[in-house]
Amino acid sequence: MTRSSLRLPSFGIQVAVGMAAGLLLGLAAQRVGGDGGGLAATLRTVGQLFVQLLKALVPPLVFTAIVGSVAALRDLSNAARLVGQTLLWFAVTALIAVAIGIALGVTLQPGLHAGVDASAATAPSTRGSWIDFLKGLVPANVLGIGATTTLADGAATTAVSFNVLQIIVAAVAIGAAAVRVGEAGAAALAFNASALAIFRRLLRWVIALTPIGSAALVGDAVVRYGWHTLSSLGAFAGAVYLGLALVLLVVYPALLAANGLSPAAFFRRAWPAIQLGFVSRSSVGTLPLTEEITERALGVPRSYSAFAVPLGATTKMDGCAAIYPAVSAIFVAQFFGVALAPSDYALIVIVSVLGSAATAGLTGATVMLTLTLSTLGLPLEGAGLLLAIDPILDMGRTAVNVAGQMLVPAIVAEREGLIAGFPAEDDARAVPA
Repeated sequence: MTRSSLRLPSFGIQVAVGMAAGLLLGLAAQRVGGDGGGLAATLRTVGQLFVQLLKALVPPLVFTAIVGSVAALRDLSNAARLVGQTLLWFAVTALIAVAIGIALGVTLQPGLHAGVDASAATAPSTRGSWIDFLKGLVPANVLGIGATTTLADGAATTAVSFNVLQIIVAAVAIGAAAVRVGEAGAAALAFNASALAIFRRLLRWVIALTPIGSAALVGDAVVRYGWHTLSSLGAFAGAVYLGLALVLLVVYPALLAANGLSPAAFFRRAWPAIQLGFVSRSSVGTLPLTEEITERALGVPRSYSAFAVPLGATTKMDGCAAIYPAVSAIFVAQFFGVALAPSDYALIVIVSVLGSAATAGLTGATVMLTLTLSTLGLPLEGAGLLLAIDPILDMGRTAVNVAGQMLVPAIVAEREGLIAGFPAEDDARAVPA
C-alpha cells in the first residue's frame, strides 16, 4: 500500500477531531466526578506538556527568526514601509474592534444585568501600567529570559520565564549589529540561519502533535471550568463573545475581501492556529504554529513574517486589548453606577489601540483591563467581578488575537506585492510531510 493511499485528512480536520474527542473525554471525566478515574489528571498533564513544548521553542525560534529577518530586510527596498504598514494595520483593526466593543457595551448594558454580588469585587493582584511597558522594552539579559522564585509552604520554587517583547528588542539589535559590521558578522548570520532551520524542524515535529494536544486541552477546560460559571455573568459573557464573533466573522472577512484576498481560503488555512489559540489560551504558545501557517499556508515571505508575526503576538490583540477591555470597562461603570462622558469613551479607544503594547510580555487580559480602569478612574475592584469566568472568555479572546496576528501580515504582504494571492492547496499544508 502506497503512502498516498494512506493520506491523512487535512490538518485542520485532524485538530477539529481532536477538539471533539477532548470534549467527549472532558464530559466523561466530569460525569465520573472526582479525578475522573485519573482521566482528568491525564488530560491536564498532556495539555500542559503540549503547551510547554510549544513555549520551549518560542525564545530560540523568535530570536533566530528575528535576527534572520533583520538580515533579510536589508535586501528589501521597502523595509521601512513594511514596518509602517504593519503598525498602521495593527492600529486600524484595533480601532474597529474597540468601536464594536463600545457599541455592544452601550447597547446591551451588561453591567445592569449582572447576577453577581458586589461582595465579589476585589482588586486583582496584577495590574497594568505604562511604566511596565517602558521596563519591558529593556531586556534583562541578551536573550530576554529570566527566572522567578516563589515561596509556598516553606518551599522555594524557581521558574524560568521569558518576555517576548524583550527577545524581539534584543534580536533586532543583534541582527542590526551583525549586518552593520559587514564581513565580520557573516559567520554569525550563517550560524543563526543554521540554528533557525533546526528549530523549524523541531517546530514541525511539535506541530504534528497538535490534534493530541487539542484533545487534552479541551478536555481539561471542560473538567476544570465547565459552563456553569457563566450563569451569573451571562449578559457580560454574551456581549464579549458577540463582539469577538463580529470581528472574526464579519470585520476580518471584509478586510480580506477589500484587499483582494479570499476570506474562505484564509480561514481554511489559518483555522488550525485559531483552534490552537482557542484551546491553549496563549498567543505566545501558539506563536510557532501561527508563524508556520503565515509563511507556508498564506504565502507571506519569511523575511517579513519573521518580524511581523512575533511582533503581533505581543502587541496585536484585538480580543484581549480591544473588545474585552471596552466591554469590561463599560460593565464596571454600569455596575457601580458611574456615568461615562464622551471623553471617557475616547480614552477607552486610546488605551485599547496603544495599551496592548504596554502590556506586552505580561500575563493575562486582567493586566489590560486594570490599565483601562485606572486610566478611566474606575474601581479596580470591578476586575475582580469578572475573574470567575475569565478562563472561558480567554479562549475566544485568544482565538481572535491569533487570527489578527495572521491577518495583518497577509494583508500587508498582498498590498506590497509580496504575494500574489494565497498559494495553491498542495503547497499550503500547515504540517510538512
